[in-house]
Amino acid sequence: MKGLLFASALLSLIGGQALAADASGAEPATVHDWSGVYVGGQIGYGFGRTDAAYNLPNTPTIRGSQDYDTDGFLGGVQIGYNYQIDSAVLGVEADVSGAGIKGHSDEITSGLGDVYDTKVDWFGTLRARAGYAFDGTLIYGTGGLAFGSVENRYLDGPLDSFSEKNTKVGWTIGAGLEQAITDHWSAKFEYQYVDLRDQTIDYAPNSNTTFDNTFNAVKIGMNYKF
Repeated sequence: MKGLLFASALLSLIGGQALAADASGAEPATVHDWSGVYVGGQIGYGFGRTDAAYNLPNTPTIRGSQDYDTDGFLGGVQIGYNYQIDSAVLGVEADVSGAGIKGHSDEITSGLGDVYDTKVDWFGTLRARAGYAFDGTLIYGTGGLAFGSVENRYLDGPLDSFSEKNTKVGWTIGAGLEQAITDHWSAKFEYQYVDLRDQTIDYAPNSNTTFDNTFNAVKIGMNYKF
């Protein structure tokens, strides 16, 4: 939820900047051309809080949830295309990153050693971008498809382990700032909220745990425009 609020605030900033430029009565002179195909690389950090809801339907006293932090570094590549109309910039971008975003819960039942683990090995996105250019500075919002490898695990004491590892498909929303350095090179900062959808582990008849797979990603990167 904090990630969604942060993204919404950045999108509101984008809209406010554009309206302010229109209200001034003068279109800012566009010197840098954002149109074209670009490729680049990025590094960053992912962080979030996983909610694991467990349920034993025949045992009402054993129902509840565990919240625990996940975090880790990430790095990858991106490719995209922009089309500029006056100061408006529309585009599409695809990226993929290796990641070490992981975390584990406290003991679910004190003294028995049972815990939950979550790990995101990699993830990617395919997104639309829409922004407003102030010459060599581009402020944009972005959103679309997200996908990635997620493993959730239930360690039932020292002997039993139940896990699910799948490529999950979900969605992402975010915003960013990109600054042109030369006609071809630019640097960017970007925030994304990523939701890879729920994943359920069934470890006994009518007994399971459902994990929500959401996290935030902040990235810095470089792009080269052809």
